[in-house]
Amino acid sequence: MLVAAFAAAGFCVVLRPLLQRYALARPNARSSHRIPTPQGGGIAVLASACVALALASLFVPLEMQAPRALLVVGTGAVALAVVGAVDDIRPLSASLRLLLQALCIGFVLWQADPALRLFPEFMPLAVERGLALLAGLWFVNLVNFIDGLDWMTVVGFVPFTVLLALCGAAGVLDPGTGWLAAALCGGLIGFAPFNRPVARLFLGDVGSLPLGLIGAYLLYRLAGTGAFAAAIILPLYAIGDATVTLLRRLARGERVWEAHRSHFYQQATVNGFSVPGVVGRVFVLNLILAGLAALAIAMPQPAVQIGALAAALLLTAGLMRLFACPRRVDG
Repeated sequence: MLVAAFAAAGFCVVLRPLLQRYALARPNARSSHRIPTPQGGGIAVLASACVALALASLFVPLEMQAPRALLVVGTGAVALAVVGAVDDIRPLSASLRLLLQALCIGFVLWQADPALRLFPEFMPLAVERGLALLAGLWFVNLVNFIDGLDWMTVVGFVPFTVLLALCGAAGVLDPGTGWLAAALCGGLIGFAPFNRPVARLFLGDVGSLPLGLIGAYLLYRLAGTGAFAAAIILPLYAIGDATVTLLRRLARGERVWEAHRSHFYQQATVNGFSVPGVVGRVFVLNLILAGLAALAIAMPQPAVQIGALAAALLLTAGLMRLFACPRRVDG
């Protein structure tokens, strides 16, 4: 984790002048920033995670399947980063973007661990894989949707990747998955100083899309251990905000593939919350969600699972409601 953090910070320092010249995000009516800001910091996050994983593999041997899975996930993430980079520079059509995303997600889903099943007793493999593909596609895009405010992706990913790294160390998850979570967490921590409000560097689609893919894979692996409730609880704010916003836009007949500023966290900045106030509240919620997920992992009894999930839903809904209500002073 430390190796990835220092590597990401170094990559950000080196890349920022280049991104300032060739990958500048200029503000528009839907933007949360007011000055042109370089985007593409996701390159530093991904590169640092790869460096950390490569160095770790030299000193600690992994079981035979783990290196192959990590290579598959890395390949899919890099391919999706290329899609994001192209989209950052010259926006792709919504249909082409979704097709390319589906190909990358499907590659990881079918190749990283073909034996992994979530519901073998309830549905055929083809149906399960199809549903997993749709879920992965939605998760990749919702991470992109939520990455619309300084530090939002950092406060969203750090708590759950820390928990999954600890799960890998404790044997709840396989070590390779734990390493991947730790490397991703470290990369985001190294990127965080450059993205703190007011951000000097954005992730860009080149970062948010592959982060969504890796995050979806990590949660899929967690669900594969039987901790299905925990896998839902960990990213619940992002799922709730993005899903409710999408449904509301569909109900209004809007073109949901077009950029907008109607997410709950975006409404909050209009309703009197400061950017630090928004991300701080989301971070506290995500820490609580990580605690509830840890409880669900440690105590697999149905009553605990249902209780943890219910508490997570209530807390998430409460924060979304708070963001939707105007306030005069942000405290």
